[in-house]
Amino acid sequence: MIDFRYHLVSIVAIFLALTVGIVLGSTVLEPTFFKSAEEMTASLRQANEKYLTQISELQTREEGGDSLVTTHLPDLVRGQLAGERVVLVEAPGASAALRDPIEKLVTSAGASYAGRVSLTDKFIDTEQASVIDGLATNLAQAGTTFPDGATPYDKAAAMLAGAIVTNDRTQAGRANPAATGVLEAFQAGDFLTMNGDPEQRATLAIVLAPAQPYEGEDADRQTNALVSVAAGLDGGALGTVLAGTVTASANGGVIAALHDTGGVASAVSTVDTIDFAAGRVVVVYALREQLAGRSGSYGVGSGATAFEPAVTAPSQTPTPAASRG
Repeated sequence: MIDFRYHLVSIVAIFLALTVGIVLGSTVLEPTFFKSAEEMTASLRQANEKYLTQISELQTREEGGDSLVTTHLPDLVRGQLAGERVVLVEAPGASAALRDPIEKLVTSAGASYAGRVSLTDKFIDTEQASVIDGLATNLAQAGTTFPDGATPYDKAAAMLAGAIVTNDRTQAGRANPAATGVLEAFQAGDFLTMNGDPEQRATLAIVLAPAQPYEGEDADRQTNALVSVAAGLDGGALGTVLAGTVTASANGGVIAALHDTGGVASAVSTVDTIDFAAGRVVVVYALREQLAGRSGSYGVGSGATAFEPAVTAPSQTPTPAASRG
């Protein structure tokens, strides 16, 4: 009992001493401490106000630039895709708000708009992969062979490409007799929906990436399914562009996944700025570049090599300007 009281008194004495020390110390240091804290707070407030002003100025500039480009969109793309026909393939989770302006821009560039094929969540459901494989195999014409190691989505992409794109301009706007029933079969299986006349084949394709990367244990396989679609379309068309926002270039995004592939990355162009008017113009320029047999990765995200395709030199020598004498 004595030992307990002794220890209890000792503990109380220690805490009392600490309390007295803290009180005395805070009393002595109080003016200096609060002055320093006030100065630091004022400095941080000033820095924050400066950064907020800079952010506001940048946002104003961005809005002004976007407004300017939007106003002059027809002039910026006029004639760039004259005589071509474009189809849009929409990934599950793609933004309709970003899709609609691109559809309009295609016609401003002089191309005919074939329509839209919207892939459903069921299309990329990994539990449906065997069904996709069987459907593509059954739809293949006699004599059609798929490459060794082709995935179900490689096969499906090849079949869809045969139904909606062509690399022969004389066949643009015409259905492919060898692909009769392909779109209808995939639609009947609830793997896609259609808008317009995508069966009247296009020479160019735009694949619209999902607004956000897929998540979950099947995310990589779902993303790779879209890469297969882009690759298949490019193989059957005169050119293909995979378009999205910077999130598609981030880890797990479909543009990032495409960049990680070898042959596909060197064939299919990518644009990750379609949420800006200037980025949508770049989609048109990237399609034009595809027609010339070149490709590139454009935008501001990881993997982008430039904001837009390089301007090529004129094919003809300009006529000298007349003298004003």
